[in-house]
Amino acid sequence: MVGAKSPDRQGQYNKRVRLQNCFALIYNPQSRRNIEADPHYLEQARALTQGRVYAPQSHDELRLLIERMAADPVTCLVIDGGDGTVGSVLSALYASSWPRSSWPVIAVLASGNTNLIAADVGFGQRGVKALHALRDRLQAGLTSAGLRWRRPLVVTRAGHEGQDVLGFFGGIGAFARGIDIAHHPGILTNIAHDAAVALTLMLSLAKLFSPLQRKRWLEGVPCSLVCDGRPISFDRHFLLLCTGLQRLPHGAWPFWTEPGSQGDGVAYLDVAARPRRLLTAIWHLLRGRAPVWVRSSPQYRSGMAESLHLKMKHAFVLDGEILEPGADGALTISAGPQVSFLCI
Repeated sequence: MVGAKSPDRQGQYNKRVRLQNCFALIYNPQSRRNIEADPHYLEQARALTQGRVYAPQSHDELRLLIERMAADPVTCLVIDGGDGTVGSVLSALYASSWPRSSWPVIAVLASGNTNLIAADVGFGQRGVKALHALRDRLQAGLTSAGLRWRRPLVVTRAGHEGQDVLGFFGGIGAFARGIDIAHHPGILTNIAHDAAVALTLMLSLAKLFSPLQRKRWLEGVPCSLVCDGRPISFDRHFLLLCTGLQRLPHGAWPFWTEPGSQGDGVAYLDVAARPRRLLTAIWHLLRGRAPVWVRSSPQYRSGMAESLHLKMKHAFVLDGEILEPGADGALTISAGPQVSFLCI
């Protein structure tokens, strides 16, 4: 056949194509560690990616970018930003025509105010050094030893069809109120991430000692919760957390599953309003421990689920993004498709 390539030549051709389309970089200039951009870094990125460096300014622009990339796919998509940036890119992928079975490997360079995703599955480097390491890893060939697979949370709401939101850590109740504290400009702009997390925790706990705030926080929020088709009996929830990650920073792991376990689905913790021995439970759970008395208490529930259906008037917070319930006053959190992350 005219123009046909031999198997060897075809393999060499395919390899050249793969190397040419090795990786692209989505860069968030507003991420905390990117505000003062390094011009040399961006120049190197453009050279190493053959110009595939993008900084979309809106969700619509990001969706158009991902749709164009679906027609000319790359092996690896590098995301330089925080949890919100990673979630936005995955949401755009999920909504695109890019077949999920051929999604690119994701490499996360931690640059945001919150970097829980990078702490679990990040590449572990930043800057020019990270770009050269990525190129070398990709040219050497990907192996399963260098990859981690996670299933993001997918939030679906009536009235937002085709606009599902993906992320990895979310919740309601005390968690959402703590996020409000963390979003205070004095914390976000003046304090490094780890210190901001610690300060947010201390300020949140301080509310439990304040006579004016304690009752409101402990009363929780009303929410109807159905877990994998089974209703949960709590009428009010002090706290609901859920994640698709397998590790959190500093050894914290407030779920009954073991940190790093390969549990499939959404890990969740649900705490009823006015829980007993709350401060003691928090102390243990933030250290990655779940004592027998916590596991056996009807006020503390944890496990793995494929879906959580919530009906409430309050917002759900996912990776720092505030998501109001759908037109029917409900939203569903489900385990999304497998995403592969490139790690060191």
